Amino acid sequence: MKNLIVAQSGGPTTAINASLAGVISAAKESGMYDKIYGAIHGVRGIYEEKLIDLTDKAGDKDFLELLKCSPSCYLGSCRHKMPEASEDSKAYEQLLEIFDKYDIESVLYIGGNDSMDTVSKLSAYTREVGSPVLVGGVPKTIDNDLAITDHSPGFGSAAKYIATEMLEMSHDTAVYNLPCVTIVEIMGRNAGWLTAASALARNSYSTAPQLIYLPEVSFDMEAFISDISKLLETSSNVLVAVSEGIKDKDGNYISASTAVNDKFGHAQLSGAGKFLEAAVKQRLGIKCRSVELNIPQRCAAHIASATDLNESFELGRKAVEYINEGNTGFLPVLLRDSDSPYKWHIEMTDITKIANEEKTFPLEWINETHNNVTDDLITYALPLIQGEISVPYVDGLPKYTDISHLF
Repeated sequence: MKNLIVAQSGGPTTAINASLAGVISAAKESGMYDKIYGAIHGVRGIYEEKLIDLTDKAGDKDFLELLKCSPSCYLGSCRHKMPEASEDSKAYEQLLEIFDKYDIESVLYIGGNDSMDTVSKLSAYTREVGSPVLVGGVPKTIDNDLAITDHSPGFGSAAKYIATEMLEMSHDTAVYNLPCVTIVEIMGRNAGWLTAASALARNSYSTAPQLIYLPEVSFDMEAFISDISKLLETSSNVLVAVSEGIKDKDGNYISASTAVNDKFGHAQLSGAGKFLEAAVKQRLGIKCRSVELNIPQRCAAHIASATDLNESFELGRKAVEYINEGNTGFLPVLLRDSDSPYKWHIEMTDITKIANEEKTFPLEWINETHNNVTDDLITYALPLIQGEISVPYVDGLPKYTDISHLF
């Protein structure tokens, strides 16, 4: 028998460890592997041979259950862009040497768009040189921007957190009968799925957030100020949800003056909320504050969606099944069968159809004035935030998996 290695890459999520638990448990149950290795800090950890043996943990049900509901990446992560094999084959030769050293013939990489670029390049190279090493992906990203799949693991839990925070803020902002605007900046560079999910907070007594602005359509400052002014005529409190990646009509990020690019050339954004806060104060002369949800969107495990964690776990297990069947260069994806009752199934997709592609929020789900979303979003997202998990507590705080190996 040979060995399997699994790694995590890109931004952490509440659900990425659930997929890891699925991979570990399925690999153990298959009986096809002597060793199950985990690479610390993604593909960089493979290069540096920072591997841990997960074989014994695979038989520990308590560990797997705790891992399933723990936030962030148990194995650590990285943002490493692989070169084109035609330009630097040594980077791939080195990986194959390490795989051979540890008798590894199955590689599973859990991540989003950029991580799937690694899966695509590595699987193409192993095919080209006739290597027996099989390479597959496992999807994750709170941004929900992976192509083909109905939704991405991690999105449901992030959406649940965002909607909860919005609902709680709607209560907080309602206590004073004074003109006030609260702007909530939500993650989303080019895809507005997370910001749109704030609409889930609305209920029979609250319409907050009253305004939602997504990066898929151009942002107009004059229209924004006008939208707020009109609402203040009938309400003393206005709650606004805005994507960090909103752009003007020329395609410039609102926070472009503070944006820098990561290794994949993506703008790392922040400041849109603060920029709009200053504009409201200057133009309308009223109290305005901005809130940036930031990191908690991807690590608030205490309010994770049970649906999200269960789906993520099953995707990890399915990836093992696919690779055990001899497949390479693939990604298991979720496809929806019905909204109510909510039903889904998993299919295998060629990784080249996913890597470096981006699924943005549907334009037809944005209203004509570009300041709200339609009920299509509610129908789509509501099933994904269903169910609560039971997190164990110690001394009043959540108990998560020990990650001292990352330090």
